Amino acid sequence: MFRIRIALLAAALVAALVPATADAHTVFPKRFDLPPGFQPEGIAIGGGPTAWFGSRVDGDIYRVDLRTGRGKVVSQGPGTATVGVKVDRHGRLFAAGGPSGTARVIDTRTGRLLADHQLTTATSFVNDVVLTRHNAWFTDSQQAQLYAVPLRGGPVRTLPLTGDWEQVAGFNANGITATPDGRGLLVVNSTTGLLHRVDPRTGATTVVDLGGASLTNGDGMLLLGRTLYVVRNRDNEIAVIHLDKSGSRGVQVDTLTSDDFDVPTTVAAYRDRLYLPNARFTTPPEPDTPYWVTAVRR
Repeated sequence: MFRIRIALLAAALVAALVPATADAHTVFPKRFDLPPGFQPEGIAIGGGPTAWFGSRVDGDIYRVDLRTGRGKVVSQGPGTATVGVKVDRHGRLFAAGGPSGTARVIDTRTGRLLADHQLTTATSFVNDVVLTRHNAWFTDSQQAQLYAVPLRGGPVRTLPLTGDWEQVAGFNANGITATPDGRGLLVVNSTTGLLHRVDPRTGATTVVDLGGASLTNGDGMLLLGRTLYVVRNRDNEIAVIHLDKSGSRGVQVDTLTSDDFDVPTTVAAYRDRLYLPNARFTTPPEPDTPYWVTAVRR
């Protein structure tokens, strides 16, 4: 009887380990297609090998298994754009609504709309989002302000950007992330090429000292530890920056690129790879225009 129990325990242990082992040896595709005409912009990756993408056409949310590259639409959009997206550990997807001036919250399991916030009714482009401890912070590329949507409910707060921030013609605030110490926010201005540190209490901004490095066309950003990845969309590259703890200073240590890039916009990571949707802004969009995602090693 003892030997039988040992054998059963061993078999159970092997069975538990097989999925993880199989996943570890799976060759993930370095490129996979999105639906024709989808016009992607944002990407979010959760705790496992699953990614979500938003469509600029109608706001649909498309889910992909990174192990196979196969996916499906899991949430129908409102007919307006979905731009930047992020997902939290509770399975909620936060989506920036571009020119609609909105922010939506979607259940990734059911596709159900959980909340729809009208952040502003003025001319706007709600572009990207980052999740901090208490808020989902959204940028506005047409107005010098951020929006804080409380994660546990409550009124939305509008935070005007002051200090070093300069609002110019064209796209302004784009990608957003937290500082390495979690006390501030980092926002890139796509047109000026400057990275700003923002005090989330007051909106006061200071230009991050990058030693002269420019981030023009800066789009989505990803912070891993003290390494900041900034997608420079029309430059078809990723600037890799090492930051100090406060996010006040940094130095560009590398540039990542790929022949497969065609105006990548945002970035998310899984294991040792960065995944970027190609928005193809320089290609006239048609219903059958191909779009794809490119993976590069970080």
